[in-house]
Amino acid sequence: MESSNKAGTTKIIYLLYLVGIVIPILTLIGLIMAYINKEDSEDWLQSHYQYQIRTFWIGILFSLISGLLTFILIGYFLLLVTALWFIIRCVKGLKYLDNRQAHPNAVTWMID
Repeated sequence: MESSNKAGTTKIIYLLYLVGIVIPILTLIGLIMAYINKEDSEDWLQSHYQYQIRTFWIGILFSLISGLLTFILIGYFLLLVTALWFIIRCVKGLKYLDNRQAHPNAVTWMID
């Protein structure tokens, strides 16, 4: 039963991330939840928490770089690419979570 509760928490974090695109504070709440739950979970769920934490921080990095480049206009395109990258990572994470599988490459910077 506890595993399904933790899996539910992991799913909520992915959903907070997705809604956080519109309401950014929700993404920060999801990050805090991922940090709190990471250590007390089974290995397969820890891979998701690690993936979620990395998704947040890498997304922040990509967003900052894109934001700095908006003055030469390419930044707007890069912000769009960053948003798509973020959405795809969340959807793929949800797919593995729904199949009750560990994320196969939780440390990647890409979409894997």
